[in-house]
Amino acid sequence: MTPAPPAPPLHQGVSIIGSGSALPAGRMTNADLEQCMETSDDWIVQRTGIRERRRIAGDESTTSLATEAVAAALDDAGIAPVDLDLVLAATMTPDMPTPGVAPVVAANLECGPIAAWDMNAACSGFVFAINVASDLIRCGSAKTVAVVGADTLTRHVDYSTYGRGAAILFGDAASAMILRRSENPALGRLAGAMHSDGSGAKHLAVPCLQSHFHDPEEFDERKLNKVLMNGQAVFKFAVKKFPEVIEETLSQAGLAATDVDHYVCHQANARILESARERFGLPEEKLLVNIDRYGNTVAASCPLLFDEQRRAGKIRPGQRVMFIAFGAGLTWGASLWQL
Repeated sequence: MTPAPPAPPLHQGVSIIGSGSALPAGRMTNADLEQCMETSDDWIVQRTGIRERRRIAGDESTTSLATEAVAAALDDAGIAPVDLDLVLAATMTPDMPTPGVAPVVAANLECGPIAAWDMNAACSGFVFAINVASDLIRCGSAKTVAVVGADTLTRHVDYSTYGRGAAILFGDAASAMILRRSENPALGRLAGAMHSDGSGAKHLAVPCLQSHFHDPEEFDERKLNKVLMNGQAVFKFAVKKFPEVIEETLSQAGLAATDVDHYVCHQANARILESARERFGLPEEKLLVNIDRYGNTVAASCPLLFDEQRRAGKIRPGQRVMFIAFGAGLTWGASLWQL
């Protein structure tokens, strides 16, 4: 009988030791969208804050971007693929129903026969995944974990005036973090929250069958496998849940909003981000935005912003960072970390 692994220390922390991102080379600007649908740069910027977004082409895929992002994060952490115990991929756009993205990423990087699986919570996926990864590390199931958010939702966007609401929003990307067990119990997740409300699923979906339409009269073959979004309903949901989940997480940690150094928020709409900033009286440098350059990159959104700001020296060890996201499902959640 193989002996059981030694139990982890009762008090231990979790460190974020590396991060990395991958972006498609192709850009789609607002001017490009003006050529294929009835819209304008001013209209898009005023309503979303987006000026351009990335779009896959050729052999690029969710898995190829995820592989590149995890490789970059491993390089940043200064460790080898064989040092990983687990790969978690947060995605709602795997390249095929099976196999998942995570096992193929692990194989591409030659990690060995480690655990690897996908999680789908749409735009909240990465936040949910780092909460799960933190718990797995703290309970001793893993020591070093790669968590990657990767999505290529432009494959499900209709680039015509018919699909304008979604077409202006979404971009493709992948971004990853390497989490590792730490002997410092003060490091890691301080608090977190994860929620869902399936009664709102109809407001943001990619229907594949006629039966997936909540209203049979809305069925149209052109809508199959395309993003359908009730923009007004999703906006109201986000504006309501965004501050609620921040307050919930702060309350769990016994902290005030000003005690957090950075709010790394899902980049869905610049107006939603501005509303949250005003609600909590935060300066611009505490709630940063990159939606203007990348659009809504779904599960890649939070880690992409984190990696960008970490490499720029704005997010540093010793700081507190809260990750917040909301998305289809409907789902929403947060994760507060001490770096």
